[in-house]
Amino acid sequence: MAKSAEVKLALFGRAGVGKSALVVRFLTKRFIWEYDPTLESTYRHQATIDDEVVSMEILDTAGQEDVVQREGHMRWGEGFVLVYDITDRGSFEEVLPLKNILDEVKKPKNVTLILVGNKADLDHSRQVSTEEGEKLATELACAFYECSACTGEGNITEIFYELCREVRRRRMVQGKTRRRSSTTHVKQAINKMLTKISS
Repeated sequence: MAKSAEVKLALFGRAGVGKSALVVRFLTKRFIWEYDPTLESTYRHQATIDDEVVSMEILDTAGQEDVVQREGHMRWGEGFVLVYDITDRGSFEEVLPLKNILDEVKKPKNVTLILVGNKADLDHSRQVSTEEGEKLATELACAFYECSACTGEGNITEIFYELCREVRRRRMVQGKTRRRSSTTHVKQAINKMLTKISS
């Protein structure tokens, strides 16, 4: 059996936007009403995505880490879910600054991420329109989902699967460029040796 691909995913967003609820809904198909918003948890999950077994390590950040902690989480992760609450405009406005920190921590690499507007079941209290979410996702050049961890509406499984696909695509691209550069070095070294021999 082929070794499963390992993917490290991290969720970021203001405390209370429903990051833990999203992860729990994805893993158990259930909704948990009560949990400690200050806890940070890591979950392991295996899934078959496009006929390949993928081992996910999912970091659910507390949303109130200090700068050092947050940057550590960002360095650790390969794919990121940026979550906001559609009933809390402030949480939406924190997405772009978060993305800027991610870019800073991860550069020169491009960041692989997905934007998620949670609590879609609370449409009557909505402060952020779907169009605004779509527009921001276009600016961030990433996929966008609106969902509800509470009712399970929106394809929550697809959020995590799509992020895994993106991480793997990115790896393949980077793997190709890396291999090319190492063969170039080898060629240069051989050419130097040949030049020495013939001179």
